[in-house]
Amino acid sequence: MFSKSRINETGPKTGPEATAVKPADQAPSFLRTNSGDQPVAQTTKSKPAASVLASDLTITGNIATTGDVVIEGTVDGDIRAHLLTVGESATIRGEVVADDVVINGRVIGRVRGLKVRLTSSAQVEGDIIHKTIAIESGAHFEGSVQRQDDPLQTNRESATRATSPRPAPAPATTAPAPTQASEGSEAVRKAAEAKKSANN
Repeated sequence: MFSKSRINETGPKTGPEATAVKPADQAPSFLRTNSGDQPVAQTTKSKPAASVLASDLTITGNIATTGDVVIEGTVDGDIRAHLLTVGESATIRGEVVADDVVINGRVIGRVRGLKVRLTSSAQVEGDIIHKTIAIESGAHFEGSVQRQDDPLQTNRESATRATSPRPAPAPATTAPAPTQASEGSEAVRKAAEAKKSANN
């Protein structure tokens, strides 16, 4: 009866059209590119793991890193890090400077951080300079707390100036009171007035 034309027929193709690549918009999202030239796999940068100092480790000296540190042992020195976590068994004797500081153990020295948190098991003996602070019930703290917009700014020069003894002011030299001179000049003035009135 009726015959249909097969112009838009779908089916297996042969020849050069058979090896055509999928368009870029049909490729998986991690292979897509804006230009459509070469598919590039997207890579996600993973954050490096935190450095852990075990409870049987004792360090004498300063520690500086831009990463995260978990201290479980003993450190005699200053620590500078991005995120510092002081474990319950840890003892730090020195200044602590970090963006985020979480103290579960003992710190003897100044603490500087944008965010400082003392948990219920914390023992801190020293001043805390912070932007935000949280102290849980049960934490032991001896020192002063000071809020600053930029607590990580350590200005040792101004600190040494503030703590260094100031030179005593030079004693003021006072001249003896000119009592005799003023009495003499008073007498001279009166004599001049008397002479003047006598001449008139």
